[in-house]
Amino acid sequence: MALQFTNSDLRQKIDQIMNELFAGGVNNPMTSIEQISYLMFLKSLTEFDEHQERIAKLSGKKYESIFNGKISKFGWRVISRLSGDELYNTLVEVFEHLHELPKLTSTGKTLFRQAHLKIYNRPTLRSVVSIIDSMDYNNTEKYDTDVKGDMYEYLLNRIAVSGTNGQFRTPRQIIRAMIELAKPKPSDLILDPACGTAGFLIESYKYILRTNTSEEELKEGHESGDKLTPAQHEFLRTKAINGFDNDADMIKVAIMNLYLHDLSQSNVLNFDPLTLPEEKKRKYDLVLANPPFAGNINSEAIQEDIGLSTTKTELLFLKYMYDHLVDGGRCVVVVPEGILFGSTGAHKKMREILMDTCQINAIVSLPSGVFKPYAGVKTAIIFYTKGGKTNKVWFYEVTGDGYTLDDRRQPDPSNNNLKDLPEAFERKEVEGQSWFAERDKIVAEDYNLTASRYKPASTEVINHRDPKEIIGEVMTLEKEIADGLEKLKKQL
Repeated sequence: MALQFTNSDLRQKIDQIMNELFAGGVNNPMTSIEQISYLMFLKSLTEFDEHQERIAKLSGKKYESIFNGKISKFGWRVISRLSGDELYNTLVEVFEHLHELPKLTSTGKTLFRQAHLKIYNRPTLRSVVSIIDSMDYNNTEKYDTDVKGDMYEYLLNRIAVSGTNGQFRTPRQIIRAMIELAKPKPSDLILDPACGTAGFLIESYKYILRTNTSEEELKEGHESGDKLTPAQHEFLRTKAINGFDNDADMIKVAIMNLYLHDLSQSNVLNFDPLTLPEEKKRKYDLVLANPPFAGNINSEAIQEDIGLSTTKTELLFLKYMYDHLVDGGRCVVVVPEGILFGSTGAHKKMREILMDTCQINAIVSLPSGVFKPYAGVKTAIIFYTKGGKTNKVWFYEVTGDGYTLDDRRQPDPSNNNLKDLPEAFERKEVEGQSWFAERDKIVAEDYNLTASRYKPASTEVINHRDPKEIIGEVMTLEKEIADGLEKLKKQL
């Protein structure tokens, strides 16, 4: 699926880097993105260091550079001028030791921990470094502030090996629709327990900024969040955004993505919440996720406090998210449709928990093609608020999301009722593609929450004409035919 990234200069350079890496033997897109992330971060860190040094000089203060003394050779300005074995050997050393820098943020330390250079072809390495050196993605005067994030999202769109173990990137339009339902607030503590590339977390942050920006700023094209207080901005940068992923490489990609969206102090960790004990059992105001499904975990490895007798990841994640919501907290999650009707004890128990201890605000049925080419499984979005019980459920049927539903996923604006979901939810429309089901009916159906189960049967009213009228017309026609034949006979 094509991603809209309007800066052709940076887009072409990203394509060039990926092509260079592929030709140089780095064939796994995830490895390519990891290596690019390291190099981009190193360049950004150097430019940040230089910026701080300039500010210190202007104010007459003393500034101790990050890249001084023995590690001065780690700076981008030095590295970008090297080539051959010297470049390769220096970067090997940089990757292995940069996380030890005392001034490096915790984000930087996580990014470079256990980092290794995997671009072995020297000319390819030289070419990639040269291209990155020519990219001024940190130049906020030349570009809008989000150009770095858009650039990286475009880069992530090149991932073509996803889909194993139920893991794949969630299309941005699906993420945005889910966030429009949840309406993140500046005070929300937000979690994605299977955050992947951090798409939900970043879009939540952008939504909060956008909805707290003055009209004057919006007219200028800026989503600055100028209506937020300094304390709220600080909370958003340092506390609000939280994520886990059990894939160490994916977490590094998420960290870089967050960093390029000015969220370098977010709390994202390489952590498996289903199998590892938590030091701090925090609860959150909002959970947004598209967790892995079609996977199973060894029963002995599952944390006992999840309390659900199953090894299926989709059910375990659903229970984990429920357990980690505060009372009144909201959860918006993508699930395989089997969650809504599965007959196992764990399936039924999970649906009963949601119906009996939560208010299910909406169930959105998605067409099976929205996750192609990675998966063709039919899915749904569940949106619920913890606390109380569900008296009736509002269903909405998405027939298209603005893209074709085949493996190519090309733009198709003529088939897009996903864009109407937020407004339909606010008005609780009950015509055409949305409808309600009462609690008693759902309970009678063994807590089945499949949208199609309760879709009203469409009936077409046909108004038949009076038979006497039809007979009269037939008799008139017969008389006209007989008269015509009689005239024809006389002429002959």
